[in-house]
Amino acid sequence: MKVLITGGSGFIGTRLTEDLLKKGHEVKIYDKAPSNKYPNLVTLGDVRDKNALVKALKGIDVIFNLAAEHADNVTPKSLYHDVNVKGAENIVAAAKANDIHHIVFTSSVAIYGLNRGEPDENTSAQPFNEYGKSKYEAEQVFLDWQKENSDYSLVIVRPSVIFGENNRGNVYNLIKQVASGKFVMIGKGDNKKSMGYVGNISAFLSTLTDYKSGVHVFNFADKPDLTSKEIVKIIKNELGIEGSTLSIPYWIGLMGGYAFDLLSMFSGKKFLVSSIRIKKFTASTTISTKNLEKIGFVRPYSLEEGLRKMIRNDFLNN
Repeated sequence: MKVLITGGSGFIGTRLTEDLLKKGHEVKIYDKAPSNKYPNLVTLGDVRDKNALVKALKGIDVIFNLAAEHADNVTPKSLYHDVNVKGAENIVAAAKANDIHHIVFTSSVAIYGLNRGEPDENTSAQPFNEYGKSKYEAEQVFLDWQKENSDYSLVIVRPSVIFGENNRGNVYNLIKQVASGKFVMIGKGDNKKSMGYVGNISAFLSTLTDYKSGVHVFNFADKPDLTSKEIVKIIKNELGIEGSTLSIPYWIGLMGGYAFDLLSMFSGKKFLVSSIRIKKFTASTTISTKNLEKIGFVRPYSLEEGLRKMIRNDFLNN
């Protein structure tokens, strides 16, 4: 099949491109950034540019929409809506212009909010930040598209935190802090975190090119979930770091986060510590993956294997 991946130059997109090519698909990347690994497959463009999307999607069978503004500290905040929601509207318009009937959209578990227990795919949306709101609104755009024609196929995948080699997100920052010896556990560390290794979500996404018509929604995480304390223990073990981990009460950590928020506001600088990151780290952010288990998808790697692979690649082999 002929596949186009918006955001295909990014972390998940690069891995997905590799997996799709291995399966014999013809892949194009549409991204505002060039691809380090697949430069010849890239059409430079922005999902906010509808005309460019219409042109890029000519002859395409399946769209994977991975393009998104997703960082915690995006400024201005209107970018979440402009890229994630209006971008979805442009993709839908371009799909109609090119008679494309199959879209795979990577949404986010951020639509559920924090401390919701273990939400499944039918749990109501309660996003707590602008990113989560924009992802939920983008889902509605794609759902409206599918309702127009029962033959259309829409697959919505809601990933948990995704980590892996060469990613510089929150998991990398956590490993880096532990490796530096400066990590402090905020709270008891008993909160569970649903996470996913990039090799596993890419393997799953690559199976979705010929999904049947209708709407199909999947939460994605690797199971079983680990606590923050267990994650730190695996990191320390792989890095060969011995000794106990210093911990401070949650309220002290949160006050520190607010202090960095104020400092960021007045200085214009962005810091690794913020109140929203403290809240996210200490919250129990677990999800149910029952729909994934129903279809019998087998993850190529365990969660611990993924963590160890990332640590070896990014911290021990450099």
